[in-house]
Amino acid sequence: MNLVVPSLTLSSSPHAVSGTLQIVLLLTVLSLAPAILIMVTCFTRIVVVLSFVRNALSMQSAPPNQVLIGLALFMTMFIMQPTFSQANQTALQPYLKGQISQSVALSRAELPFKVFMAKQTRIADLDLFLSYRHLPLPKNPSAINPSSIPFDALVPAYTISELKTAFQIGFMLYIPFLLIDLVVATTLMSMGMMMLPPVTISLPFKILLFVMVDGWYLVVKSLLAGYS
Repeated sequence: MNLVVPSLTLSSSPHAVSGTLQIVLLLTVLSLAPAILIMVTCFTRIVVVLSFVRNALSMQSAPPNQVLIGLALFMTMFIMQPTFSQANQTALQPYLKGQISQSVALSRAELPFKVFMAKQTRIADLDLFLSYRHLPLPKNPSAINPSSIPFDALVPAYTISELKTAFQIGFMLYIPFLLIDLVVATTLMSMGMMMLPPVTISLPFKILLFVMVDGWYLVVKSLLAGYS
């Protein structure tokens, strides 16, 4: 019985090689798409702040991670909807109709995200990455054109700006709950109850305070106001 093994030949045609490279590049971009979307949207700030809320309440598993990430994703889609819509109208739809090339579509899709990220990026953070590339920063920060900022410099600058803002919000969230912990710990020590963990007593008071002030509403409202 003869076995016929198909031969594998590499085409030397430039068009065939270019098509193969485009497919490989597309698969690479698709595999990195979730990370890219996280880094260029408001997801980072939202999920970090929600994690701070849970830790400030001294609850490690309530709400569960799935709930926090789901809420962060839906809030991200809500906040980023104008940006997604603009990228779809100016880049994706013309590309699908064959009106523009792939490179033009990518450059058009970048612009709405650059405008969004530039509004939330600190000048010092942007200058950090531009100076590393030996690129000048405009003397007037308000005159910065988002389209002229390199995408690979804007994304990390935007990310660390988002992290700083999220940590500032997290610090403010911790203050009232820290005061409750201090009051409960001082009361237990004055009563001689050294063996009773203060967290066990302070947790119900933290939850009560958070519910009374409508904490989730205030947290979500402050997050939305930060992008208005």
